[in-house]
Amino acid sequence: MTVIPTINETEALAQVYADRSPREILELALNQPGEIAISFSGAEDVVLIDMASRIGKPFRVFSLDTGRLHRETYQFIETVRKHYGIKIEICFPEPEAVQAMVNEKGLFSFYVDDHKECCGIRKVQPLRKKLAGLDGWITGQRKDQSPGTRTAIPVIQADPGMAGPGRELIKYNPLANWSSSDVWNYIRMMEIPYNPLHEKGFVSIGCEPCTKPILPNQHEREGRWWWEEDTKKECGLHAGNIQS
Repeated sequence: MTVIPTINETEALAQVYADRSPREILELALNQPGEIAISFSGAEDVVLIDMASRIGKPFRVFSLDTGRLHRETYQFIETVRKHYGIKIEICFPEPEAVQAMVNEKGLFSFYVDDHKECCGIRKVQPLRKKLAGLDGWITGQRKDQSPGTRTAIPVIQADPGMAGPGRELIKYNPLANWSSSDVWNYIRMMEIPYNPLHEKGFVSIGCEPCTKPILPNQHEREGRWWWEEDTKKECGLHAGNIQS
C-alpha cells in the first residue's frame, strides 16, 4: 500500500524514505493525490523525467523561461520534449515587471545590485504562479550541489512558503543523496539527452549572463553568479535552503 504524505507527516516520512532509491521516492511523489509536476531545467531533471517515463504513471513537467537562457538550453528543452513525447509547460515572467526593471536599471543590473531582483522577477514570480496551482513538485536538487545551502535538504519536505492560497505544497527531492557522478553515470548508461553546454565546461547552467564554465577542481556552483559570495549561490526558487 502506498503511503501518501500530508504536510504534517512529511518530516516523519522523509526519515522513512531517507535512504530509499530515487525511483522509490519518485513513485511516492507520482502517487500523491492532486496536481504534481517535475521542475525541469538541468541534467538532474532529465534523469527524473526518464525515471518517470519508465515508472509508467502520468506525469507533468514544467520549465521556467527567463528570456535570458542560452541558445543551447532552448534547443535542449525541445530535444527533451521530442525524445519523451511529452508536453513541457513553459512558464514566462510578467513582461511588465521585466520591462520596468530593464528600463530603470538596464539589462545587466545584477552585476551591480546582485542577482536577487532579476531572479525574483524572471524566475521566482513565475515559479510561485505555477506552484499556486499544484499540490506537490519534484526537483533535481542534490545535497552536494551547493556546500553553503543544500547539504541538509531532505528527500521530502513541506514547502509552505511557495504554496498557493489555501493549499498545501509538498516538495520531493528524489536525487538528494546522489552525487554528480551518480547523475552522469545514469545519463550515460541510459543514453538520455543532456545540454550540449556540458561538453564546453558548463556544469550548473542558468541564464546566459550569469553562467560560465568552471575550471578543473572548482565546485559546480562556482560557475553561477561568480561575482558574488560563494555561500549564497541560490536564485530564490529554493528559498528554504538559505538559513538566516
